[in-house]
Amino acid sequence: MTALPRIVLAALTAALVTLVAPGPAPTAVAAACATDPATPKRQLRAMWISSVANIDWPSRTGLSAAAQQAEFRAWLDLAVAKRMNAVMVQVRPTADAFWPSPYEPWSQWLTGTQGGDPGYDPLAFMVSEAHARDLELHAWFNPYRIANHDDPSKLLSTHPARKNPGWRFAYGGKLYYNPGIPAVRAFIEDAIMDAVSRYDVDGVHLDDYFYPYPASGEQIPDSATFAQYGGSFTNVADWRRENVNLLVRELDQRIHAAKPHVSFGISPFGIWRNAGTDPLGSRTSGLQSYDAIYADSRTWVKQGWVDYISPQIYWHLGFSTAAYEVLTAWWSDVVRDTGVQLVIGQAAYRAGASGQEAAWQDPAELSDHLLDNRKHPEISGDVYFSAKDVKADRIGAITRLVATHYTRPALLPARGTAAAPAAPVITAATQGTGGVQLTWTGSGTSYAVYRVAGSPSAADPCFFADARNLVGTTRSRTFTDTTASGTQTYYVTALTRTHQESAPSAGRTAGSGSGGFSVVLDNAGTGFTASASWGTSAYSGQRYGGDYRFADPVAASDPAWYSAAIPSAGTYRVEVWYPSDPGYNSATPYIVATSSGNQTVTVDQRSGGGVWRVLGTFPLNAGTYNVVGVSRWTSASGYVVADAVRVTKV
Repeated sequence: MTALPRIVLAALTAALVTLVAPGPAPTAVAAACATDPATPKRQLRAMWISSVANIDWPSRTGLSAAAQQAEFRAWLDLAVAKRMNAVMVQVRPTADAFWPSPYEPWSQWLTGTQGGDPGYDPLAFMVSEAHARDLELHAWFNPYRIANHDDPSKLLSTHPARKNPGWRFAYGGKLYYNPGIPAVRAFIEDAIMDAVSRYDVDGVHLDDYFYPYPASGEQIPDSATFAQYGGSFTNVADWRRENVNLLVRELDQRIHAAKPHVSFGISPFGIWRNAGTDPLGSRTSGLQSYDAIYADSRTWVKQGWVDYISPQIYWHLGFSTAAYEVLTAWWSDVVRDTGVQLVIGQAAYRAGASGQEAAWQDPAELSDHLLDNRKHPEISGDVYFSAKDVKADRIGAITRLVATHYTRPALLPARGTAAAPAAPVITAATQGTGGVQLTWTGSGTSYAVYRVAGSPSAADPCFFADARNLVGTTRSRTFTDTTASGTQTYYVTALTRTHQESAPSAGRTAGSGSGGFSVVLDNAGTGFTASASWGTSAYSGQRYGGDYRFADPVAASDPAWYSAAIPSAGTYRVEVWYPSDPGYNSATPYIVATSSGNQTVTVDQRSGGGVWRVLGTFPLNAGTYNVVGVSRWTSASGYVVADAVRVTKV
């Protein structure tokens, strides 16, 4: 599913289609082209979706599974509407799980009761829904926090922190796992790796909570642990930092050993150390995460233990204690030449909020942050805290940011050194009153669609240097451009899981024709009718559009029908699109309502899916009526599927 709405094309005008020679790979020539900094080709754009204390999702405990799912879809739709391409979703907020974990109980933030089964698998659902929108999903884990209270008796009786009381300590009114115990570190890593190994997540994300933030008048109660495990360390602070470093380094190794394509990122507190303490530090005077919470974030970058770092630079431009522009410059210097991507954590929660400083009452503050980012090529994007603040859009700050910086989609920054896939081949570009419907073949994980006005004789490499011609991205092999007008030429590129991009396809030009006719009919369109016996699914990646319909075979007449407005009597080619599966029906009957009566063509839906398949050419009458049906009346076993139909005058 793309960022643009899916539209069924009906009663379309003719398509004039020509081929344009492909150009060289887009990335090879970008340096020679004039690019617009307002439309960067690659940029991570994301928001945090917090589950702890029901900050964002679910909005409260005890919602039904359907209500939770509807809320989450709405958050993803918000991300798409703001032209984001990723979400960071908190799936382990308090030593619990948003999936059926063998290590930890179901999260209380789902049902209100720790250990309460929500009735579905939230993480599987979230990954599927994000990918349907071509959004990356980074699973966000809080490593050490057990509870936002300090009473172990409130934990589920089977909670690992109750079964292993020596693993935990109370501090500042909360419960934490003790980072200095090797068994604790192994347990936390195992819990995280269970999600990585079982789910198709795109990233693993840790927040800024390592050792607890300082509580006035309290000391972290780990002296006995230091005595037992401190080894050659003489300084407890150095030992604590090493404990955190071990977790980061080992997670990096384990994640990439299991799934090399999964990205590992951390969002630390924005200040590592102040220059007044350490000459390597920033020109700031705020809390130092190196010293206060034992997070040596600079070392993680320099050692390459993370794929990206997302410092929480939650201060405004010119702030005397920690100026935004000072910290973006400092972090840019830290990541330079390391291969680690820099993504800035942005304080959307401050914009226009009551009690915030005057700078945050300026609708331009957040937008100005991204203008500052343009000074630093090392900055690869931004993440906003949190989803509810993006939605609230107080003082129009988010609207202004999107209008200034996110006018076009953006590809995610490439990771690693995987080879680019082969260029796709556009198989059709059908233009009509609803837009241009593209279909193609290709071997990418996802695809980027570019549009250039007119009919160029060849693809200029500069077409692809930034995002000014980028219409959208999708994990399908179809795309509807609802914003096209006049003659347009389209190119499609394929992307790997880590976002290496192919050369562009040959161009396909769509424009007004001379009276021909072609119409694409999707199951989600107003012209489609089916009984309640037909279910809806988005399971197969071979589907046309967002979903398809399916039904069990039955010895009765219960067809799903596609209606079309046929402009004139004549001969028409009828093609069908369906996702194939070995368990689908081997003799699915397609009914074509010809001018001489219904004709039936059977199709083996076990194979050959994901492309247009010709049923034949048929004489059709003029008028609006049910032209093609998919029947359930077959003796073969397996679901019959109704997805899409294309009717073209020949």
